Amino acid sequence: MSTPSLSALPIRRLTPRDVTACADLSQDRGWSPEDHKWGLLLAAGTGYGIDAPDGQGLMGAAVVTAYGRQDSPDLLAIGMVLVAQRYERQGVGRRMMRHLLAEAGTTPLTLHATPNGRPLYEELGFKAVGSAEMMVGAFTAEGVDAAADTAGTKQARGAKGTGASVATRSATAEDLPAILRLDDEVFGLDRTHMITRLPAFADQLQVAEANGEIVGYAAAWPNTHHEVVGPLIARDTETAKALITSLAARAVRPLRTDIDVRHEELLTWLKERGLEPVAFNTVMVHSAPDLPGDWVRRFAPLTVAAG
Repeated sequence: MSTPSLSALPIRRLTPRDVTACADLSQDRGWSPEDHKWGLLLAAGTGYGIDAPDGQGLMGAAVVTAYGRQDSPDLLAIGMVLVAQRYERQGVGRRMMRHLLAEAGTTPLTLHATPNGRPLYEELGFKAVGSAEMMVGAFTAEGVDAAADTAGTKQARGAKGTGASVATRSATAEDLPAILRLDDEVFGLDRTHMITRLPAFADQLQVAEANGEIVGYAAAWPNTHHEVVGPLIARDTETAKALITSLAARAVRPLRTDIDVRHEELLTWLKERGLEPVAFNTVMVHSAPDLPGDWVRRFAPLTVAAG
C-alpha cells in the first residue's frame, strides 16, 4: 500500500487524550515535554494535529485560544506550532498555519514568534507589534551584588526597589471576581475561561492590594525545570516587583518569565536579581493594527502559547 502524501493527511481536532502525544512532540523538537501546559491549552483552547503517517505520534500540532465573546471571539491566540523533526521543511507548518487562518476567517489573530518561525508568519500576513524577553534563573531577593556587602548594607539594598512596600498575599476564592475584572480591563478582552483555571493550574496565585483594592495579580506554575511567572498584571513596576518577590520566596525551582521589552526597569531589576535573558519572541498580529488592552499594566503573559 502506498503512503499518502503529507498534504493529503487530515488535520484533526486534538482532545485532552492527546496530551502525551503533544508532550512527545515537544520533546522531539528539543523542548521540555510541558505536559502540564499542554493540558491547560487543550482544555481551555482548541488543538489541531496531524497524525504521523508512520504511526509514531503526531507529525504536527498547534493550539488556538479564543478570547472575548463566546459566540464570536474578538481575538485568537495561536501557540505551540510544532512539526516533528523528521517531517520538517516539507510544508507541514505552512499547511497548519493556512488551515488556522482559514478557520479564523476575519477574526484577528496573535502569536509569539521565534526567530525561526517569524519569516513564515510574515509571509502569511502577520506583522510585528512588540517583543518579549524570556528571563530564566534563580531569583535573589537582595540582588546579585549583595553578597559582597556588610550585613547592614545588605538589608538596605534588599529593601530598595524590591516592591517591599506593596502589600501582597495569597489569593482566595473571594478574590476571583476582582481578579477577573482587573484582567478584563488590562487584557482588553474577557478570558474568564483561562483565568478561572489558574487556582488549579498554578502552584501559587498572589494578589497585590492598595486601600482594600486589588491592583495586581500574578501566578507561578510548574514547567519541568522552572516555575513560570505569568500572568503578571500590575498597576506599576513596583507592584510587579512585589508580586515576583512574593512568588519567588515560595518557589522551589528557578523562575522563568516572558517580560514585555517595554518594561525596561523591570527587566533590569530581574537581571540584578539573578535572572538572565535566554530568548526573544516577537509579538505578531494578523487582521488587526495592534493588541487590545493596556500594555503598561500587562508585564507578562500566562504563557506565550496563549497570548
